[in-house]
Amino acid sequence: MADTSVYENPLITRYAGREMAENFSDDKKFRLWRKLWIALAESEKELGLNITDGQIAEMKKFQNDINYDDAHKFEREVRHDVMAHVKAFGKQAKSAEPIIHLGATSCYVTDNAEVIIIDDALNIVLKKLVNVMDKLKRFALQYRAVPTLGFTHLQPAQLTTVGKRATLWLSDLEMDYVDLMHLKNTVKLRGVKGTTGTQASFLDLFNGDGEKVKELEKKVVAKLGYSKVYGVTGQTYPRKFDYNVLCVLSQIAQSAYRFSNDIRILQNMKEIEEPFEKHQIGSSAMAYKRNPMRSERMGSLSRYVLSLPINCAVTASTQWFERTLDDSANKRIVIAQAFLAIDAILNLYMNISENLVVYEKVIAKHIAAELPFMATENIMMECVKAGGNRQELHERIRVLSMQAAKNVKEEGKDNNLIDLIKGDEMFKPVWDRLDGILDAKNFIGRSPAQVEEFIAAEIDPILQAHAQDLGEHGEVNV
Repeated sequence: MADTSVYENPLITRYAGREMAENFSDDKKFRLWRKLWIALAESEKELGLNITDGQIAEMKKFQNDINYDDAHKFEREVRHDVMAHVKAFGKQAKSAEPIIHLGATSCYVTDNAEVIIIDDALNIVLKKLVNVMDKLKRFALQYRAVPTLGFTHLQPAQLTTVGKRATLWLSDLEMDYVDLMHLKNTVKLRGVKGTTGTQASFLDLFNGDGEKVKELEKKVVAKLGYSKVYGVTGQTYPRKFDYNVLCVLSQIAQSAYRFSNDIRILQNMKEIEEPFEKHQIGSSAMAYKRNPMRSERMGSLSRYVLSLPINCAVTASTQWFERTLDDSANKRIVIAQAFLAIDAILNLYMNISENLVVYEKVIAKHIAAELPFMATENIMMECVKAGGNRQELHERIRVLSMQAAKNVKEEGKDNNLIDLIKGDEMFKPVWDRLDGILDAKNFIGRSPAQVEEFIAAEIDPILQAHAQDLGEHGEVNV
């Protein structure tokens, strides 16, 4: 049972998945620190420093067996988390104690580990993002030819289709995917740079041999599974990287926010609903309500993520010379929480997009209320083809439309424009063809084809590239 006497982060207790929470755990961070120290020692030994196989073997023995009690005790003494863990590691791997962290500064472990953790978090985001895309693709194809009212300015406009509208959500995510992949393809480690980025300590260790220092960095980075490092740094990796990360997360949040708002409006119109479970309660007072809780939560979390890039922008802007420490406490909060929030958002997005309920009869009813106005141009053109005068027809259509609009707006009745047209001799040439003219499918343009073409050309290649990641489902815990 949770300790209810202290604040607990709802991103952990209510919203984000366990995989993302574990990715930002202290345990993962400190295991990475030890991996980094081992990679450094191994590489230094390979390049001729006096480090033995036995020392490295002893470090590896305790790589994942972290003596946290010792580390906590040392940190209370020295007020420095990295040195506390150096001491704790050395207490276990006694023979290696003299060479742990040899030549390194704290940011060797903290910054390289942070980049790896962020990169791993991006992989989790990527997997969930393509799963959302896959679910929206299926939805778009299923409803590619189902007409629905389009809206501009939130006012009824020309028809589109349910599936075509879904491709707008999908197109947003495609843009996010492209930016996410670019970010991932440009991830670099800080590498082995020393206290102010000059590699002076390592140059000393290798007696002025700069080539060995360069080779040391290559070896360490390769042991960590990477090939790219920043060519130059101060004490830290460039904090603009964090800003770039938050911008990509913000873009995903923007897309999710837009989707969630559209679903909330459609649910108000009773055209499309997010999933609603058998025993779910929409309101404590109004038992009949089916509130769009999932979409509202998506919007709420998205709003939070949208607010975060400016935080990282300020941090990147205030890195005095080679570095200042006023980023540290801030980074412990903002990076992890941004990813936890995005994880929760994508879980919700998956859950909603694969369980959307479409009410086609309600959609058709709304079309019927507006389509007569939209069809007037078609009706007029058909009458002209039959010998009518375009200008006279236009004026008559205008008058009848005003009457029908008054019937709808002032008297609260149904749109009776077609009945008015059927009673007007000027439109007699099309009376027997009105049903065909008013077929909603005549007003959706190339929507079905656009859905198929867009998915085949732009979405399927992405999903095929990530086929092994598909099949995830979004869980909503509370």
